[in-house]
Amino acid sequence: MDDTTQELLARVASMYYEQQLTQGAIASELGLSRVKVYRLLNQARAEQVVQIKINWPLARDHKLEAALGQRFGLKEALVLDIASQNTSPLLQRLGQLCASYLERILDDGMTLALCLGSSTYEVINAISPSFQARVRIAQATGSMPFAVRDLDSAAVARQLAQKLGGEVVYLSSPMIADSVEAAEVLRSQSEIRRTLVAAGQADVALLGIGNLDPLTSGFVAAGFLTPDVLAALTADGAVGDLAGQIFTESGALHACRFNRRVIGVSFDDLRRIPTTVAAASGRPKAKAILGALRTGTIKVLCTDEQTARDILSLNGA
Repeated sequence: MDDTTQELLARVASMYYEQQLTQGAIASELGLSRVKVYRLLNQARAEQVVQIKINWPLARDHKLEAALGQRFGLKEALVLDIASQNTSPLLQRLGQLCASYLERILDDGMTLALCLGSSTYEVINAISPSFQARVRIAQATGSMPFAVRDLDSAAVARQLAQKLGGEVVYLSSPMIADSVEAAEVLRSQSEIRRTLVAAGQADVALLGIGNLDPLTSGFVAAGFLTPDVLAALTADGAVGDLAGQIFTESGALHACRFNRRVIGVSFDDLRRIPTTVAAASGRPKAKAILGALRTGTIKVLCTDEQTARDILSLNGA
């Protein structure tokens, strides 16, 4: 589509959706037929020159929220009621629910530590463009290789800062160092240390939770771990990863050397942050979410009702 066509589509769409002119009025002003205007409006939607977003109400299961909050000592639990009439994808709705919570608590001058995860992206995408809070975004884990740039925390931190009108404190380091010794050297660098301190002293942290599935694991996609090594770790008690670090169902850090190669905030850092928000859903992730809750790093959990029931069941509720 050339620029002239796109400009016409945008102009017609603006007149119809923003200025609320009728198709007949648009046709008269632009010297077009009403049929042509009708076709242009359809093309504008098909070409995504105009996008229509419906803000369905997000139903919540308050009974499950109370059960999760009491069982795990959470500051707040947000449980999406998936039986509502909202037909948007589950992860998208979860992102909207978590985004609305962040919009409620974020204020000018705060620092938000950001870790990567598929749910994290949905949360950031769901934050309203009209919401503005001059929040400093601290990248809490190092960057991923170019091959998985869509999972990169630096790119997501930049996107969020642009939305909120704040600045970014970048972590100029790979997420996983080549060796334990290399990781120690990287952490000693003043610029990296400065960002890790900023992230560890944040007011709020936004986290995702991974479940170590070889088919979806960012560790495998990035070439950090092979499927065989990941399978060996799960056989040895590993159930998930949080801020790039692998943990067991009991909530303890796994003893693998891999964890010592991670460049990012520690579990102790996360425990000290006043509000740590984790968004995660899907029944296959229930065991990983349970282990993450047992780490003591999560103060606010955003999930769906089926996953919430599974977590409580696994925990012996």
